[in-house]
Amino acid sequence: MIEVICNDRLGKKIRVKCLPDDTIGDFKKLVASQIGTAPEKIILKKSYTTFKDHITLADYEIHNGMSLELYYA
Repeated sequence: MIEVICNDRLGKKIRVKCLPDDTIGDFKKLVASQIGTAPEKIILKKSYTTFKDHITLADYEIHNGMSLELYYA
């Protein structure tokens, strides 16, 4: 179990517990349940990399305590 921090830079900073084998799509569903936004409207980025829904967190080398940028489409 890992904990990833998502910050939208508009005042929402949430901590999400997930597994490294979860896909980005699964992770977006967890984030959406905490902030009350549809998962299709969420975009996750780290610097200039936009994460794709079908790739796992472990493949992107996202580990415990890492911070991701949260954007809304």
